[in-house]
Amino acid sequence: MPRMLDVSDDVRAEIGDEEADRLLAGESAPGSYDCTSCRTPGDCEQERTSTVLFIGDETAVLAFAHAGCLPSQVVKVTEEQLQGAVRSISADQARSESAPAAPEKAAPEQAVLGVTSGLILIAGELHPALVVEPTAPIARPGTSGAGDDFLPLLIEQGFMPVTELASTPAVLHGWSVLLAMGQLHAVLQPGTNGGRPVAWWQAHQPLQVTEGWRTAANKHQQVLMFAAPVGSIGRQPREDLLRDALDKAAANGQLVAAALPLAGT
Repeated sequence: MPRMLDVSDDVRAEIGDEEADRLLAGESAPGSYDCTSCRTPGDCEQERTSTVLFIGDETAVLAFAHAGCLPSQVVKVTEEQLQGAVRSISADQARSESAPAAPEKAAPEQAVLGVTSGLILIAGELHPALVVEPTAPIARPGTSGAGDDFLPLLIEQGFMPVTELASTPAVLHGWSVLLAMGQLHAVLQPGTNGGRPVAWWQAHQPLQVTEGWRTAANKHQQVLMFAAPVGSIGRQPREDLLRDALDKAAANGQLVAAALPLAGT
């Protein structure tokens, strides 16, 4: 049976025609695989499969994904992220039941952010969400004031104030969430002058997300991002407590949100 494998022109250009042809002929592609996006089993002899090439500074890793999860493409990541992903693939370990808050540096404000993943129930349906809260007030770049401009800065980027979580926020085009190899890598924002997207927030190490979160993200092909000022949400150990904190922040006028498309680039 012919392999239902897709090798994009970008991937072919990186790996060369000879290796691409070997893949398509089934000489170097596994019959079965774990999807690099949703981490569930796949079979390139039974279902359409994408080749996804992850490229770091010095290393490249070829992975496979259900065509419905990711198209065949080249994904550029940091060497540290790529090595971490390789370790996570080779290690047969149980995945964390929940993703802990992870303070990271974010551009362009260079603020320390806490990012937590969770499933949020809206209008009777579960949606994958990221909740972003700084660990300290964020001043507008170029100013030295003591105020907190975190929400105004995001509103200027297109995020909308939320007063209640009754409906999903509007899609913010140009922004996206990079979920690769079953892990959360970055939140991307539009590049300057229409250039390639750049990382607004990037995990120093890929963050684990639950299987339910990945399933919901692949179903909706988008992730809801909520942001609140320091002290509004806190570290919540359970999703029901996280939802309560979001509801309170929204009622207090301290929450903005947007739906960000799921991306592999």
